[in-house]
Amino acid sequence: MKRRDFSAALACTTALAPTASRAQGEPVEGRNYVRLNQPMPVSAATGKIELIDFFWYGCPHCAAFEPELDAWAKRLPEHVTFSRVPVAFRAEPFTTHQRIFYALEALGLVAAMHRRVFYAVHSERLALDKPAEIASYMAKHDVDVAKFTEAFNSFTTQSKLRRANLLVDGYKIDGVPAIGVHGRYYTSGTMAGGNERSLAVADFLVQKLHKSG
Repeated sequence: MKRRDFSAALACTTALAPTASRAQGEPVEGRNYVRLNQPMPVSAATGKIELIDFFWYGCPHCAAFEPELDAWAKRLPEHVTFSRVPVAFRAEPFTTHQRIFYALEALGLVAAMHRRVFYAVHSERLALDKPAEIASYMAKHDVDVAKFTEAFNSFTTQSKLRRANLLVDGYKIDGVPAIGVHGRYYTSGTMAGGNERSLAVADFLVQKLHKSG
């Protein structure tokens, strides 16, 4: 992965852009969303449209956006798939936070723990960047620490990190939260005029792709 030495502040896109910059009417390519010069391969089955939430546990805007994003994802039509991809703009703490997510995913605990990890970082002020602190936090929430640690260090998790980094590079993600749309487009709160608006832009792009077949 081409590593970007961004500060935590720059890694998170602005949650709400100024009112004057909010997109009006139909989203505009190049302003409210970007078309990738080189389309990315997708994992969705034939006939499905793939959406990706690019996030970082250390991003306050991602934390604030998560409840709304999660509610929206649950309302997506059947022909749309939704997944989350943790980003790593530099090694630490990004890589450790990526591993936390993929360990939780391997144990089927994303629904139970994903928002709690955001809360731990932003409300409880836990860095969650050291194995002992992570293990203690997981134990506190009744996660099997041995199984979590095994998943955290597994080859599968390492493989998923490599794929995540390729996706971040391919979509040219330079801040989070951002939404990738079927290997063709991406949008973000900064581009769309706010994180809520980015969901509307993603809906627009899904409809555009669905109509085009």
